Amino acid sequence: MALVNKEGQNVPAAVFRTRQNDEWVNVTTDEIFKGKTVVVFSLPGAFTPTCSSSHLPRFNELAPVFAANGVDEIVCMSVNDTFVMNAWAEDQESDNVTLIPDGNGEFTDGMGMLVDKTDLGFGMRSWRYSMLVKDGVIDKMFIEPEVDGDPFEVSDADTMLNYINPEAKPPRFATIFTKPGCPFCLKAKALLSDNGINYEEITISNHGPSSKTLRAVAAANTVPQVFIEGEHIGGSDDLEVFLAK
Repeated sequence: MALVNKEGQNVPAAVFRTRQNDEWVNVTTDEIFKGKTVVVFSLPGAFTPTCSSSHLPRFNELAPVFAANGVDEIVCMSVNDTFVMNAWAEDQESDNVTLIPDGNGEFTDGMGMLVDKTDLGFGMRSWRYSMLVKDGVIDKMFIEPEVDGDPFEVSDADTMLNYINPEAKPPRFATIFTKPGCPFCLKAKALLSDNGINYEEITISNHGPSSKTLRAVAAANTVPQVFIEGEHIGGSDDLEVFLAK
């Protein structure tokens, strides 16, 4: 494949054909990179498993930390047309990431990252990599190893964040199971908010996940039940003790 590391070089000039508000809009590399610090991650294709389950979501999740460490924008690049990329953006929770369609592969080819995936029926696509670009100059690249398949070892968001600032701390995230009108649930949500922990709320009801679901995942059917980064904390009193440590 002969992938090329272009650290210290300017990004290749390209024009991206995007569809915005039902109109065609040309976006240039100058508009994306000039005078800004930008993190780019490029991947083989929208809607593909690793890209949807890991690569894009984690960059989106860590976007506030990147911003606090001097990154102006996070860009996801793929050799897909703008309609596919727009549909993927709607499907994913990716509000903190700009999805750019390199439909003709011109930018990817200029990066030396255009690879042949005809064996998968994909045609020419991008190899998976990430890079930090400062005012159009490539400061750092993390290129996945040249092995068979679709390796995902170094182009992830955490690796890039660690390069930019090894002391940066990713935000904590919680999942909380609740029921409408539950005062203990309100207390738990207030504790999470007061401690700067973002959370998703899953409501137990007749029209959604049931008490049986809660019992299956938490070995309990009382609410709230709180999980922080995969660790089961328990109810509101358990959460209060956990946060006081």
